[in-house]
Amino acid sequence: MTIQEGLPFPQDAAQAGMQESRALAAKHSRRNSFRTWDPPREAMSKMPREWRIQSGPTQHAPDDLAPFVEWFYDQPEARERFRWALRDSLDELLDGQRTGRWAYQHLTKTEKTYLGTAVEVNLTKEFAIDNGADLDWSIAGLDIDCKFSKDLGGWEIPMEMYLCADHGERGGRADHAAVVTWMNDDTSQWAAGIVRITDERLRWKRERGANGDRVRAYNRDNKRKLSDGAKSEVFWLWGGLQTDLPTNLLRHLDPEARERILTASLPRYPSSGQQRVNQLFREVPDRLIGRQTVLTVGQQDDAPKRARDARKALRPKGIVVLGHQGSHPHVARKLELPVPTKGEWISTRLVPVSSDDARPKFSLDGQFWARAREKEQLGPEPVPAPDLPDTRKIDGQAP
Repeated sequence: MTIQEGLPFPQDAAQAGMQESRALAAKHSRRNSFRTWDPPREAMSKMPREWRIQSGPTQHAPDDLAPFVEWFYDQPEARERFRWALRDSLDELLDGQRTGRWAYQHLTKTEKTYLGTAVEVNLTKEFAIDNGADLDWSIAGLDIDCKFSKDLGGWEIPMEMYLCADHGERGGRADHAAVVTWMNDDTSQWAAGIVRITDERLRWKRERGANGDRVRAYNRDNKRKLSDGAKSEVFWLWGGLQTDLPTNLLRHLDPEARERILTASLPRYPSSGQQRVNQLFREVPDRLIGRQTVLTVGQQDDAPKRARDARKALRPKGIVVLGHQGSHPHVARKLELPVPTKGEWISTRLVPVSSDDARPKFSLDGQFWARAREKEQLGPEPVPAPDLPDTRKIDGQAP
């Protein structure tokens, strides 16, 4: 079969009416219409008592797992990259820009099932992991698989991952290792471990009846979970339980503040994405706000533009919105705020102060500015915040 390099466009693609068709479809489309979601009523994840793990356990990697452990530990900033791959995998499914969703519990059943695949795909790309001979991954020249579960200990292991004489052709050619991953967005916890899969480390059960024989505990897909006793066989990367899954700001925000943000509107525009973004920066000062949050709140295409326009709207109210360019990182450091990187912003309310004010401050055109205290500048006529263009000097220095 010959592959055509330049396939002709379908006939309707060349027709002028196609553009009109797209406009007609968009006119009645519901996919990108703004909607709100109720706060979750149930928890995202379970941590069964038998699978509770601690932070910082003292472990020695067994010889058969050492190549995998060493490989991860040798990757530059591996822990940071791993936790952000987990964060991004969930955010991709939430797709807040188009759906307005901000919690795992808002996903459909099908989407929840796909989360494990998204985690594996993103980790594969993040660490440029090669394909294995029998399994999805090859690390340090050895086959290994990746398993994700939202419930700690809930990983489902297929037959091809371990040796079993009863499985015949469906069984594995070796007792393979697995990277087992877990996260709980409600608590910002996550964990990653490596374990060697064996028949005995998977769940068994007692068969019903008089004999009560011990049989393998398969599910409908002929997969089995790790036994509770297998927890001691897992080598936990980076010291066990991690408590710094990158924060899902909307999930952890005060419910009343979140409601004010998501219902903010302009008089002429009952569903204004820009007004919601403005309200976001008013409600959440002095902490970093990422691109994903701005997209979810605005439910519009251009997060940087929404942030830039919020900067213009809030400056008369005494609020600056700092980004990663120009003088903004310098101002953030001088005010002892977290410094935004690309795709991040941070807002704060400023007041003019004297040169001998003890607060962290910066100067612009001979005027010192500091972060406002709780009851400072709350009157009807706040002092407008300074404009911070790239071309002007801050503290007597060019940005």
